[in-house]
Amino acid sequence: MRPSSDVLLVVDVQYDFMPGGALAVPFGDEVVAPINRLAASFSHVVLTQDWHPANHASFAISHPGKQPFSRAHMPYGEQVLWPQHCVQGTRGAALHDDLSIPHARLVIRKGHHVNVDSYSAFVEADRKTPTGLTGYLRETGVKRVFCCGLATDYCVAWTALDARACGFESYLIEDASRPIDLDGSLEAAWLQLTDLGVERLLVDEVMGETAVV
Repeated sequence: MRPSSDVLLVVDVQYDFMPGGALAVPFGDEVVAPINRLAASFSHVVLTQDWHPANHASFAISHPGKQPFSRAHMPYGEQVLWPQHCVQGTRGAALHDDLSIPHARLVIRKGHHVNVDSYSAFVEADRKTPTGLTGYLRETGVKRVFCCGLATDYCVAWTALDARACGFESYLIEDASRPIDLDGSLEAAWLQLTDLGVERLLVDEVMGETAVV
């Protein structure tokens, strides 16, 4: 079991991101088994959950005449307009039933502010509004953050980048995550992650005795 100074951060493993969901990530359900395997080796696990009001500003339905996956300008910059997803209290917003992480210490809900989107588990998309995760991890003595979940090129990547920016060692576990890959977003994410010092790992590397422990 890893020490509590290592945290596994499991990002948005929710039904609306699964095949058949409102914003399905291709093969998104494939992350559940490797995440369960990883979580069993971490004493410290944090889950995140997209948690939008029904009229969230990032939804295409909130912009008359706009279609899902088009773009709009928000006060904080350009915004992809998503299909309505992960609405508070709906089945689509629920964490996957097969996640088996009873020892998870915290669930961070993000995207609940109606006028600003939230990809990162640390800071909302306006890059000003904190979720509180940074303070929690610092106060609990975390040094290294291992990120996985959905989707690689959006919420997982933003979370891993912000973990690094907040002063933690940051790792993205590639085969415990799946991408959307919208307009080249996956390649762009990996380039940025590499440039900013986020290390790319596989589950077996994390689990192995010679992993970065």
